[in-house]
Amino acid sequence: MISSSKNQHPASYTAGSGAGKLAETLRQIIGELAAELRPGRRGPLALTSQTRLDRDLGIDSLGLAELLTRIERAFGVRLPEDLLATAETVGDLLTAIAAAQGGVVGREEMAIAEPALEPPAAAPKAAETLTEILDRHVAEHPGRTHILLWRSGEEEPKITYAQLAERSLAVAARLRERGLEPGERVALMLPTGAEFFYAFLGILYAGGVPVPIYPPARLSRIEDHLRRQAAVLDNAGAVMLVTVPEAKTLARLLRALVPSLRSIETPDSLAGTGAGAGDERPAVAPRADDIAFLQYTSGSTGDPKGVVLTHRNLLANLKGIAEVLEPNSSDVMVSWLPLYHDMGLIGAWMGSLYCGAPLVLMSPLTFLAHPEQWLWAIHRHRGTLTAAPNFAYELAAQKIRDSDIEGLDLGSLRVAMNGAEPVSAPTIRRFTSRFAHCGFRPEAMMPVYGLAENSLAVTMARRTSLPVIDRVERTTLARLGEAVPAAAEEAGALEFVSCGPALPAHQVRIVDAEGRELGERREGLVEFRGPSATSGYFQNPAKTLALRHGDWLRTGDRGYLAAGETFITGRTKDIIIRAGRNIYPHEIEQAISDIEGIRKGCVAVFGSADPALGTERIIVVAETRHAAGERLVAIRRQIGEIAAALMDSPPDDIVFVPPQTVLKTSSGKVRRDATRVLYETGRLSRPQRALWLQLARLGARGYLGRLRRGAATALQRARGSFGLAVVGVGMLVAGCGVLLLPGLARRWAFVGAVLRLALRGAGVRLQVEGLGHLPERGGIVVVNHASYFDGLILPAALPGALRIMAKNDLASVFFLGAVLKRLGTLFVERADAAGGVEDFERAVAALDGEARLVFFPEGTFTRFDGLLEFRLGAFRVAARAGVAVTPVTLRGTRQVLRDKTFLPRVGPVKVTISEPQSADSDDFRAALRLRDEVRAAILKHCGEPDRAGEHVVFSSSGIEHVKIDPP
Repeated sequence: MISSSKNQHPASYTAGSGAGKLAETLRQIIGELAAELRPGRRGPLALTSQTRLDRDLGIDSLGLAELLTRIERAFGVRLPEDLLATAETVGDLLTAIAAAQGGVVGREEMAIAEPALEPPAAAPKAAETLTEILDRHVAEHPGRTHILLWRSGEEEPKITYAQLAERSLAVAARLRERGLEPGERVALMLPTGAEFFYAFLGILYAGGVPVPIYPPARLSRIEDHLRRQAAVLDNAGAVMLVTVPEAKTLARLLRALVPSLRSIETPDSLAGTGAGAGDERPAVAPRADDIAFLQYTSGSTGDPKGVVLTHRNLLANLKGIAEVLEPNSSDVMVSWLPLYHDMGLIGAWMGSLYCGAPLVLMSPLTFLAHPEQWLWAIHRHRGTLTAAPNFAYELAAQKIRDSDIEGLDLGSLRVAMNGAEPVSAPTIRRFTSRFAHCGFRPEAMMPVYGLAENSLAVTMARRTSLPVIDRVERTTLARLGEAVPAAAEEAGALEFVSCGPALPAHQVRIVDAEGRELGERREGLVEFRGPSATSGYFQNPAKTLALRHGDWLRTGDRGYLAAGETFITGRTKDIIIRAGRNIYPHEIEQAISDIEGIRKGCVAVFGSADPALGTERIIVVAETRHAAGERLVAIRRQIGEIAAALMDSPPDDIVFVPPQTVLKTSSGKVRRDATRVLYETGRLSRPQRALWLQLARLGARGYLGRLRRGAATALQRARGSFGLAVVGVGMLVAGCGVLLLPGLARRWAFVGAVLRLALRGAGVRLQVEGLGHLPERGGIVVVNHASYFDGLILPAALPGALRIMAKNDLASVFFLGAVLKRLGTLFVERADAAGGVEDFERAVAALDGEARLVFFPEGTFTRFDGLLEFRLGAFRVAARAGVAVTPVTLRGTRQVLRDKTFLPRVGPVKVTISEPQSADSDDFRAALRLRDEVRAAILKHCGEPDRAGEHVVFSSSGIEHVKIDPP
């Protein structure tokens, strides 16, 4: 029996035989499962209500899903789906069982839902951003259902396009009230639900950049979770974190590790209040080349890789996918995929948003606890599209009982995408055979290949065709890298599933280690390019450099092409090279996982360098259900035989470990490299630390981090103060020289020499390109404006005298006014020379001298990146006078001294002088053409996004906003 203690759960120990029978039955169920997970345990289990499921019994999340399934079947109840994430102790299970009502939903309650009679929705192909897609849906069919949240046997909440826009705009308004500025990152740590979508789109409407991260699975893993997420948040420079109320207290620990984090919000704190809360339009409308979100790749730890994805990238991928799938608003997408993963976020949600199809969405916990619910959701809502990793199809084929799918109809399903991990030919066969009687068509299975660096999809199998499975000679591929088709009778052939050709408008190629492109059926490194490709990893130049290979991007995968089909053979870093042969770990892992007594999907095979032999030792780490005895000896022998058959030699070491030892990513992929590190450092079987010790270590790490950041901040401020002093002294010396020296040319030469020395002393590394493009004398120079430093950079970079346009007010400023007059400054009433007839004529007349007339056509600058619209004054002057305009681009000044700051930073500044441009006549249209040509030249070199059509306004609080000019 489960023994009593002072902290017993009241619901579990009510007087009477019913409570005792419940406890005894539960003890038997737990005992059976624990014996399978920890067969070496001796004696009966001594369970109390405080016995922890993970630490004391070794039951991980997959084991808990199995335990809950057995409990439901034994007691005839339906447990809450969130119990998979909240149950920590035996007492939690007892309380849940006592409170449970009713049995598992049967097929009678899974009747096909009546389809809503809604107008068709066309894909807004002309839209350039995600928010524009939503806005167009709202304008055309606001009441149409966009998302339906799956609730088995219950009323299913629906979200219309109008509701989504209204709630998202309300969140945007709250974010702006809390000081969110354009381009700042906001992390989302929310489970699947309506609040995720409101927050994600609200961040975009507010001008921010969403950063989805996965929420903690359970409290007992807090150290690893917070440590991993802190690295991601710090790399992203997240200023806010939006999370659930239950996690808010724990999330506050992140503040000690993430210096940029200003506030932690919940969906309730960001919800609008009162009528019209969602009517406020955003201060910043996203543009096509703005970052839509940062997608951190699976396994990001100490060196996080945040893939930068713009709206243009995403829409290019969605359009390419749509060309292959040919979806429309009559389709129904069914998904349980987590929203922090690209396949769920982009493939399921954004894909359905783009084509106007409703999305039936269930929690990943629902799928893990009851995988049949995924299929019943397809049945009930006549789902036509779905997507999942390979393991989900395997789980459904192996774990779902016949009694759970009686009456199931999958005949509506026309595409079931299989991707995000290696696609297994045996899995395809098992799933197709298992559910053929339910109407599943073999041609509906669509293998796909993608990665976050290309937004989502890179290749997709052809629709309406059967999956292509290629059988190749094992030895030839391993030794020579040639995928030679195997004979039908060859038993040891390798099987690879085709993931189809490249997405429309995209390309895939195979290269060798030296970067030379390989031919048909030659295995090598997979590279791609296309409009969906990322520009790189956020704030990680080293990884970005490693990603790029000229115009192509490296995938980190190996594969080959055959008859236009793409076959992926494995990860580059996971390939084991032994005696000149390539060993493919995933195939060995899959075969070992099929051994009875080995935990499915909990095997890691990797290479460990052996300096003595100059090759790699092959290591197998397997979570086993038999920790001792003859059965363990038999399992070890089976592993050796299987490995020898697949790679012609047995593994060098076989290590059996307890559950939860083999490390995995958030999406369930085996982290072979991280497991290898544990093996090589002797930490594979080290027990998990107690929660109090985890918190203590986390706190200590945070304190040390604060000390290091404090020292770094002090050093940065010291450098900035020194730089400010050097520049200030230089400006003073330059000003005095201007007042004393005769001749305009001599004064400007002195100013340039002094400022070059001052900038060098302040740590500003100046680089000038294109000096040969400058005319020998006079002319007009047009420069982008990003910082107060611009006025110092120009005389330091450009030879000869300059005439700068300045506001009339500066002429009366003590000392500065006198210096500017001696430098020949042209004072005007407004920065735009065309603001008045008199100023215009003076600017034209000024072109007769030797000095170059300098214009900043943006008129002002802001702290956020981007080239604003150009005013027309400089170009009307050039057209009227018939002189050329020389575009000069400043890059880096905004980073050296950003607006609203006063201490300069150490960094490079590049000045690029482009070829002069001339107007073809003196009329207004010629001036417009000249402006556009010059602006295009500056935009090419400035390294910032195009903000044409935007202008800057200031609120009474002094906070700047950007508004879109109406067309």
